[in-house]
Amino acid sequence: MSDGFAYIDILFFAMVAAFIAYRLRSVLGRRTGLERHPTERPAEGAKAPARTADTKPDADNVVNLPNSRNRPVEAPADAAGSGAADGLAALRAADPGFDLATFLQGAKTAFGMIVDAFARGDLQTLRPLLADQVYRNFQGAIAQREAAGERLETEIMAEPAAEFLDADLKGRIARVTLRFASRQINVTRDAQGRVIAGDPVRPEEVVDLWTFERDVRSTDPNWLLAETATPE
Repeated sequence: MSDGFAYIDILFFAMVAAFIAYRLRSVLGRRTGLERHPTERPAEGAKAPARTADTKPDADNVVNLPNSRNRPVEAPADAAGSGAADGLAALRAADPGFDLATFLQGAKTAFGMIVDAFARGDLQTLRPLLADQVYRNFQGAIAQREAAGERLETEIMAEPAAEFLDADLKGRIARVTLRFASRQINVTRDAQGRVIAGDPVRPEEVVDLWTFERDVRSTDPNWLLAETATPE
């Protein structure tokens, strides 16, 4: 009799374990690639993602954060049938695991990490989050600031709003452009600690256009920041 109860207990716990495993897979299985830990580095000897002929030149990968005032950008009123919708459909066909809502949430996390690391001059955090050219641009801007003896202080007052603007797939390279709107306090101080730009008390409305890219055939699920811009 006790053997029968033991068998039922084993069966019950096996069913519970299977259910928990299913729930974890449903939540964690759809990776956006933007959840890489800021200090995680590529494996030793790993190659950087290949650049393609579609990659834009240096002038387009501008470093416009975070001390720039921006004008609002109107998102497409109806994306149905637009190039953005077609691009998103092509991306989903090439990468069936892509989920836009999850991607947006991951992108907001990456936005905060990148803005904060840029202000602190933390190249170790920036390296795995940025495409090669954007990293070089950020590195140059940080070096110029340090050479001048200046210090940048940035505080994002609340979670930024992230809005999908565009997507395209050229060959194996997928690109997604988002509009970020945030309230930030940005202050630049000189070597003596005096404020030379910005307001340490009054937040400013900042709008950024960021484009992330990923090789959809790569086993690496991570998206990299490939371009930054401000609205015109």
